[in-house]
Amino acid sequence: MADTSAGKLSLPALTAVVVGSMVGAGIFNLPGRFATATGPFGAIIAWAIAGTGMYMLARVFQALAEKRPDIDAGMFAYAKAGFGDYMGFLSAFGYWLGSCLGNVFYWVLIGSTLGRFFPDLFGDGSTATAIIVSLVGIWAFHFMILRGIEQATVINTIVTIAKIVPLVLAILAFVFFFNYAQFSENFFGGVNMPEKTLLAQVRDTMLITVFVFLGIEGASVYSRYARKRADVGTATILGFVAVTGLMVAVTLLPYATAPRVAIAAVANPSLAGALELVVGHWGAVFISIGVLVSVLGAYLAWSLICAEVLFAAAKSQDMPKLFAAQNGNRVPANALWLTNGVVSAFVVSTYWSRDAFNFMLDMTSVTALLPYLLVAGYGVLLARSGVGYETTPQERGRDQIIAWIAVVYTLFMFVAAGLKYVLLVAVLFVPGTLLLYFWARREQKARVFTRAEMLVFAITLVAAAIGTYGLFTGTITH
Repeated sequence: MADTSAGKLSLPALTAVVVGSMVGAGIFNLPGRFATATGPFGAIIAWAIAGTGMYMLARVFQALAEKRPDIDAGMFAYAKAGFGDYMGFLSAFGYWLGSCLGNVFYWVLIGSTLGRFFPDLFGDGSTATAIIVSLVGIWAFHFMILRGIEQATVINTIVTIAKIVPLVLAILAFVFFFNYAQFSENFFGGVNMPEKTLLAQVRDTMLITVFVFLGIEGASVYSRYARKRADVGTATILGFVAVTGLMVAVTLLPYATAPRVAIAAVANPSLAGALELVVGHWGAVFISIGVLVSVLGAYLAWSLICAEVLFAAAKSQDMPKLFAAQNGNRVPANALWLTNGVVSAFVVSTYWSRDAFNFMLDMTSVTALLPYLLVAGYGVLLARSGVGYETTPQERGRDQIIAWIAVVYTLFMFVAAGLKYVLLVAVLFVPGTLLLYFWARREQKARVFTRAEMLVFAITLVAAAIGTYGLFTGTITH
């Protein structure tokens, strides 16, 4: 992309990147995932926790964009500035890997959506036919993106507008058929549903809320393309507010149109099934089309983000310099090749998964938590140090409180995720460290680890060993 202002991204375009990244597969699965776990009361508590935590994280991104405009490589650069080279690498690798897993989830959802109409061919999205279609799609997008990032960003803006329409119309339909008596019956859990404590109900919704908020940092990732640096933080907040309103509405309104047990039983994408309960089969068809448009648009956005993260990390010497190469259209081609190779491998692996849909969703969420935690932690460190606050010292206390809340929230998300997913993430982090981090450090002829970083790697290695043992013995399943 050209360095001139005309080639840079405006505030509306940056906001579209945030919305395009967030409004993807997850929002179309909220009704069923929430109804399986809880009723409206638990859902309201869950969204209050998730909304507060993610809003604080969005405010941290905004503050960092304003106070440290010199750091323009995105999330991992904040982790590196605050916690050193290895934590910067883990943030970049974790964010990239989570984005890859998210892209796998998108293809599984496309397959399961087509499976609603062609069950013998596509099933739950992990059949041989679904995998072949996914692989064709992955590489079709790959070669389109290679033609130029600016062209792809324009397409993303158009797709973002197009996919909001089915969501808004679905919400209007739920409002039109709103039944207060039905909502009241479902409010504290409904009938014919298993008894669970409120804490367990809320905990079981936490990973889906993390998943649907992924992309909140989209403008930060593209900060080097922003026409004005201040637009990065503004786009993050605007995108957050718009998408949060959509997600809460999509979650709560179906409870007023059907029994909770019926919503919990619908196939994925569950918004299609929930609307079908209200208006008939055409509603499922309508939403399914919206899902396909939305997911393909989100896949485009995340493919761009994946490649950009690897490219930026390589430029700052946190990844092998091979991934800093760009083609004639200024697209990070080598980073894109690795990304889509990894996505393809994971797509093929879903053939052997028991529940590819929810497994990929949850793995994506947990993998993204470490980068978010490190960003929030750097927000605390920056506010305490006062760097960047020379002209606004009165904001230090406020920003430190906001960052601490974001830290506590992300730590709570790790607890809610459970030990299984934390161990599985460690299984992926170890080979990433051995292959990519060691490679990059050798290129620079730099010391691999400090003493503290060696301790972090040792803990990760032990966790990975436990996770690998669990996979081989069957105590950890996927």
